Amino acid sequence: MATDTTAPIVAEGLTIYAPSGSALVNNISFTLGRERVALVGESGSGKSLTARALMGLLSPSLRLRANTFSVAGEDALTLSERRWSQLRGSQLGMVMQDPKYALNPMRTIGWQVAEPLKLHGRFSRAETREKVCEMLDAVGLPQPAELMQRYPHQLSGGMGQRVMLAMALIAEPRFLIADEPTSALDHAMRDQVLALIRKLVEQRDMGLLLISHDLQQVSEHCERVIVMYQGDILDTLQAADLPHATHPYTRTLWSCRPNKSTHGKPLPVLDRAALQAGGQHD
Repeated sequence: MATDTTAPIVAEGLTIYAPSGSALVNNISFTLGRERVALVGESGSGKSLTARALMGLLSPSLRLRANTFSVAGEDALTLSERRWSQLRGSQLGMVMQDPKYALNPMRTIGWQVAEPLKLHGRFSRAETREKVCEMLDAVGLPQPAELMQRYPHQLSGGMGQRVMLAMALIAEPRFLIADEPTSALDHAMRDQVLALIRKLVEQRDMGLLLISHDLQQVSEHCERVIVMYQGDILDTLQAADLPHATHPYTRTLWSCRPNKSTHGKPLPVLDRAALQAGGQHD
């Protein structure tokens, strides 16, 4: 398979091993360009572990091997921790699941949003403050100058998620990874945050990897879908094709999404034995 070296992220044969030697993520391959891609699957399928690998944030106790693994055109298998730190923020941004745990409770919002600029840019204090205010305004937070003085515990969940998005985007990376960014929010706020992420990604001509278990959200905000199960990629398809998916696991995930037609009815049961007998599906 030819490798697109211009894509922000390329992985071929990527495997992540536990300390015991068992494969937690098994020989997966994908190319992520300037598009909106969803990585979906049930809990424990390896989605978040894959995301952490793409950011160079795997636990030291885990081992990663790959035939090819490139980030921003660089060989990620040989990157030093210093170089990874330079790429995070400037080339790769990440939004975590819950701002209560991702934001530093001892630092103001302004300090935390400005931190990527201090690491990756050379701006005066006044320029940094101006850029932080502009970024907070861009993510839909009112009165940014006043908000900069607040601490994370003074924000609602939706505001905290927007702050994390501002932190991820302020250094203008080429690619954004959003790991279940709406899991801690109510349904109405989820739609608002996902619509905001999509708008900002499109405005900045970035790539997006949205990690989710909600195929309804994915179908509305992403162009392509990668389906994982127990560390393997089982299916890759266009989001528009989800209602007509041919892989049994993808079909089951789609049929289990909550809607009026399924309310109060038994959900489909997956034949896991048959699924495990299959392999990656293109």
